[in-house]
Amino acid sequence: MRRYLLLVGLLLMALTSACSSKGGSAAGGALGGAAVGAGAYEYVHHRNMQQVEDDYKAGKITKEEYEIRKDQIKKDSLLQ
Repeated sequence: MRRYLLLVGLLLMALTSACSSKGGSAAGGALGGAAVGAGAYEYVHHRNMQQVEDDYKAGKITKEEYEIRKDQIKKDSLLQ
């Protein structure tokens, strides 16, 4: 979670520095939109990973199923 907050902080700094010109504003807006999309994408993966861990701890899935699902989520994640 700290990695996500650091990433968002760095992107916000880049966006505010890019707003000094019209070209920078357009590029900053595009970068900001991409950052929000990527953040939402990673948040979904984080929630899925927690759900898999909760299911395993509750005994709803086997160790083998847990490992398979965990590997699938990691493969789909942008920040492994």
